Amino acid sequence: MKKIIFLFLLLNSTAFFAQDHFSGISTSKRIGVLNGTINPAELANLTSKVEVHVFALSTTVANNKIGFSDLTGDTNLEELIFVGSEPANLRLDVEILGPSAAFRYKNWGFAVSSKAYGKLNLVDIDVNIGDAISNGGLNSLLNSTTLNGNYNQRLNGTTYGELGFSAGRNLWETENYKLNGGATIKLLFPGSYANFGADQMNGTITTVAGSSYLSNTNATLNIAYSGNLGNSFSDFDSYSDSVFGGLNGIGVDFGANFSIKDSDPDKGYKFNSGLSVRNIGSMTFKDDNNSSTNYALVIQGNESLDLGQFDGVDSLQEVEQILIDSGFLTSTSSNSDFKVKLPTVLNAYADVRLIPTLYVSLFWQQKLNDDNLNDQVTTQNTFTVTPRFSLKNFEVFSPWTQNEISGFNGGIGFRAGGFFVGSGSVITTLINDSKHADFYFGFRFGIGKS
Repeated sequence: MKKIIFLFLLLNSTAFFAQDHFSGISTSKRIGVLNGTINPAELANLTSKVEVHVFALSTTVANNKIGFSDLTGDTNLEELIFVGSEPANLRLDVEILGPSAAFRYKNWGFAVSSKAYGKLNLVDIDVNIGDAISNGGLNSLLNSTTLNGNYNQRLNGTTYGELGFSAGRNLWETENYKLNGGATIKLLFPGSYANFGADQMNGTITTVAGSSYLSNTNATLNIAYSGNLGNSFSDFDSYSDSVFGGLNGIGVDFGANFSIKDSDPDKGYKFNSGLSVRNIGSMTFKDDNNSSTNYALVIQGNESLDLGQFDGVDSLQEVEQILIDSGFLTSTSSNSDFKVKLPTVLNAYADVRLIPTLYVSLFWQQKLNDDNLNDQVTTQNTFTVTPRFSLKNFEVFSPWTQNEISGFNGGIGFRAGGFFVGSGSVITTLINDSKHADFYFGFRFGIGKS
């Protein structure tokens, strides 16, 4: 399946390897729409009476194989991603927070937000089969390799849009303390989807004169596609042209927020914390080329499948047809329209003021679903510590994150008025050959004092 990922992933987004969206700025003491997307209860704390969010873009990728120096080295990147014995994982994730607005009314805060998502993932790919398809078994030390996969390997891409309606309300307040609750209802617009899953794959890869063959194999496959991604998995236009489809899904967020107030209202809070569960729900993909089929792959006796057939193929429809023509596939179930679950996460955070201009925040994200499931949009577990120098109209912050895919990363960012820009990993990328680097920026402005 030629370089289904690399030419798109590593050539089109070389500068944007990363972890989590808007790392550092999402817990800023300047509270606006962006904070409300993490926890809708924060809308009851809006800094301005009216908040207008113009635009924000965050691009994140994490991988567990390729370091920053490899991008400028002589070694073929497709060789590097499939070295070693640990399964290969890559996550490319783009999030756009489009035109949005929020306002305060008495004890309430309300917001309307628009978002677009694009995701491309390799999930737990066996390095032996990846190497055999991409490199003809170049990394294999033996002519024969045994596959014993007791998990589901996925190649997955998703695009969808979202329109959110949020409300946060003050539930309890004293001179020193404040407690808020909030919720968001999201209208989902699925755009395009593609998934290739290979579960419980057991077999043998034999490499002869640069050609690799799969034999004595049993596996359960899922091949699903909808929209442009069924035609081309690696063409950037397949993602950008199919973000918003028709309304076909609902999602919800819930959150709570607790803060300890300063005696001087102009100084904000001494301590701010929150807990939220986000992205509860699912969406249904419908398109003229829709297909989701489960297959049994069985190769027995002296028969074998030439893996070289997939070199140069970047369409799941083509992959499916090659496998059907081989005679090794048996369909076990099939659907035209299919439902995909959102990446449900639990978020918890706390922001503490140490001295009047210095804050430290902790942010934890834990996914609540299994990325190995074929009907699951993926996400990542992260834990971030962010020291921040903060004035009314200016902030400098440095997020340091432990990411389940790419390990430990550190970056820097700043906010000047309503403009912000940053990276959650630029420091470690430059000094420690990090396996990622990210970038985000955005602009918003407030009207009136809350």
